[in-house]
Order: sequence, then structure tokens, then C-alpha cells
Amino acid sequence: MPERLRRYVCSAALRALCGLALLSGCALPPLQPGMTEAQVLRSWGAPSGRHALPDGGTRLEYPSGPYGKVTWMVDLDVQGRYQRAEQVLDEAHFLKVTLGMSGAEVLRLLGRPADRLVDFRRRQTWYWRYENMLCQWFGVTFSPQGIVIEGGHYPIDPICEPREPPRWR
Repeated sequence: MPERLRRYVCSAALRALCGLALLSGCALPPLQPGMTEAQVLRSWGAPSGRHALPDGGTRLEYPSGPYGKVTWMVDLDVQGRYQRAEQVLDEAHFLKVTLGMSGAEVLRLLGRPADRLVDFRRRQTWYWRYENMLCQWFGVTFSPQGIVIEGGHYPIDPICEPREPPRWR
């Protein structure tokens, strides 16, 4: 094998191994039904958010993945025991956002957004990145009072928009 080709193959193999190591570092260990909150925290670490559930339980928020396209919500019952974990950044969860919801309800459902923009009328639009083939992100617009007034728009994610090359003078 020519030296140049051998170096290329070794370099590609090394990049692939590094990629696998990074991906395996992102994998969260499985949780078992009935685990205590302390055991969940020991296993998954400190959450980025805590949300009170209507039944008195607690929801722990764990964003992860490249560009924050994955958010796991871990639900604990009133006694602080693990009930379930689900990845919430997907269209099935986006469909649960309805007009009139508060910002706290949306945070409990989807977790913290990737970006928040405020317009001249003091309305906020929150955006979440998620895995999809069209490089879209999901947006929800809130009134100045923090109530959903427009939800479910899917603009192109700015990180996917091609940048113009620099113009030479």
C-alpha cells in the first residue's frame, strides 16, 4: 500500500474511532423503575431544569446531543421514584403545544429552547432544534404576558442556511 494511502486510511480510522468515543460518551445509562431521585442524579448527573408536574411529581430536564437536538425528560412520582424517561424534541410533542399555554407549561413539555428572540411588540419566539431531514427548527410565539399566541411553525434553522462567500472589493 502506498504511504500516502496508508496515512489516509489510518487518519480516517482514527477519526471514526474518535467519533464513536464521543458518541458513546453521550449515551446515558439506563434507569430502572423505582429508582430514587438520588440514584437518578447519581446516574445521569444534575439536570438542567426541574419542573413540577400536575400530579405532584417532578420532571427533570436533560438536554444533550449535537446542537441540543435531544432533550430527555425524566419523571419522578410524588415519592421521588423514577417513573419514565422520554426524548421530547419531536413532532409528536410539538403537537401538544396549544394556544393559551403558559411559558412554564411549554418548558415542562419541551425543556429550554435553543434560542429566544424578542420582536418590537415584546412578543417572544422560542425555538427548539430537533432531528429532521429538512433542517428545520420548531418555533412557538408568546404574547408579552407569556401566553402562547402562535405555535407550530417550522422555519429553516439558521445553522443550516448557506452563508454567502466574502465579497472582494
